[in-house]
Amino acid sequence: MSNFIELKNISKHYIVNRKTVILRKINFKFKKGLIYSLVGPSGSGKSTLLNLLSLIDKPSSGEILINNKSVKYNDVSKNDKLRAEKIGIIYQQNNLLPDFTALENIYLARLTIENSKYRAITEAKKIVKILGLSNRINHYPSELSGGELQRVAILRALINKPEIILADEPTGSLDHSTAKDVFKSLYNLKNKNRLIIYATHNRLFANMADCKLEIIDGNIKPSNAIK
Repeated sequence: MSNFIELKNISKHYIVNRKTVILRKINFKFKKGLIYSLVGPSGSGKSTLLNLLSLIDKPSSGEILINNKSVKYNDVSKNDKLRAEKIGIIYQQNNLLPDFTALENIYLARLTIENSKYRAITEAKKIVKILGLSNRINHYPSELSGGELQRVAILRALINKPEIILADEPTGSLDHSTAKDVFKSLYNLKNKNRLIIYATHNRLFANMADCKLEIIDGNIKPSNAIK
């Protein structure tokens, strides 16, 4: 397994009324083919770290390397392209478009890298079979259950065949049984060429990862061995 994302002395702070340090000089290497969980109390920096990894935000200092290439935060268009092609993001709130069907919500994400609407729809119809949603593709978000909504969100993140999947509390608003099913769906996406990182407050789900990472005092502490 090769290193895919490397953090070098990554720090992040915010200044509102005073300087608040969230992450402190983090050094860590994420490997392809593994699933990592992030745990820690609210405000510990889990979401902040995921925003840095997804290139939505930039560090206050330090360097992030993806596939041995340093991320240049002043090259916005290049980073947007990298995010669209390589990174799939799943949020706690599914952020689906309410006036579009499940299928449309999925294939619209494909159009960020694909000019052909026909090919985008074809790809979307193909991947919905992965999570058993073929009979729900023409339903609107208001007609879907919480678990189905998150599966659509997972498929939307998967449509561009990303090498990195980042999930921020993907089951936080679901009951335990539904959350367990959604996590099974997420784990089925694991393969040797993909890196999956998710944040969760649920210790049971956190322990399912190949490597559990605790964010303590702004730093990362692995709390179990890589399986």
